Amino acid sequence: MANALAAKNNLALSLFSGAGGMDVGVDSAGFRTICAVELDPHGAETLRRNANGKRVLQVDIRSLDIEQTGELLGIPAGGLALLHGGPPCQPFSQIGKREGTDDPRGGLAFQMVRFASALRPIAIIMEQVPQFLNHEVADILSDKLSRLGYELHMAILNAVNYHVPQNRKRAIIVGVPQGTRYTFPTRTHVWDMTVGDVLKDLPPAAAPPDPPAVANHVDITPPRDRERISYVLEGEWLSKSKAPPEIVQRLTPKDSTKFRRLDRGKPSLTLRCGETPYHPVENRYLTPREAARIQGFPDSHIFTGPIRRRTGIVPNLDQHRQVANAVPPPLARAVAQSVRTSLCL
Repeated sequence: MANALAAKNNLALSLFSGAGGMDVGVDSAGFRTICAVELDPHGAETLRRNANGKRVLQVDIRSLDIEQTGELLGIPAGGLALLHGGPPCQPFSQIGKREGTDDPRGGLAFQMVRFASALRPIAIIMEQVPQFLNHEVADILSDKLSRLGYELHMAILNAVNYHVPQNRKRAIIVGVPQGTRYTFPTRTHVWDMTVGDVLKDLPPAAAPPDPPAVANHVDITPPRDRERISYVLEGEWLSKSKAPPEIVQRLTPKDSTKFRRLDRGKPSLTLRCGETPYHPVENRYLTPREAARIQGFPDSHIFTGPIRRRTGIVPNLDQHRQVANAVPPPLARAVAQSVRTSLCL
């Protein structure tokens, strides 16, 4: 009875929700995410800003009593169609320390198991960095979910193959009932969108205190950074430029992803939390809205919180980091649609 109700209503619960990229994609595939759990205050505020009736819980997920949460949301065990989320990837990331379970955040992936055990969703979708699949945590996760009756399917998908103008490879883990035939979404092309395609119709970026014509399309690039950017040609990077030594400093030609200007005729390189690419032709960084378009967010999705000045540090997730951390909505939509197809939801 509960599973029939879950299949009928297609209710979903989002964990480690960030700014809501996976929520946007999953919901556009026909699910209805009724609650998102996110600890970061700026990420949680962004979720509230775009909630449309969705409940947002700003809390450390480890402190949640799942049965009480289910009662609060009106979800009985077996009444959830989909559990989805992207636990922190830093413990497994190639650019991080890769400490895995030695990093306290590494064990957060098992919160997906805890919620699955209590709520018994029909299916599970989890996103991680590709390196996660080579870590013992992936094997342990598979074993734990297998004991709950789920069969896990793991693959590395590139968002560029799913209508996203960005080369962004991510590990996607899908859990379906054992014995269910599941196939990951087939890529329909090598790539079909470029940075120029998604940026070309944006108006000029606003400089504070002027309000932007499009939400989050705000530029606060410091003057010193504009000078540095001016030496970089479209599609190239600072260490390859003819900038004077005091500008290049200790960079080497191998630093090809740092201080890079995007190319209008190609997809973007992977957006990252610590680095914001240069605009293809203007001497500035991408605005949060431009980055969001490259991730595949609709302009109606508003990001809240500070915009990080490149020469300073903002605690928690500023707008650029929220965007860079997100799952590209079109990729999430393709995976969620494949799950619905396999389960006839």
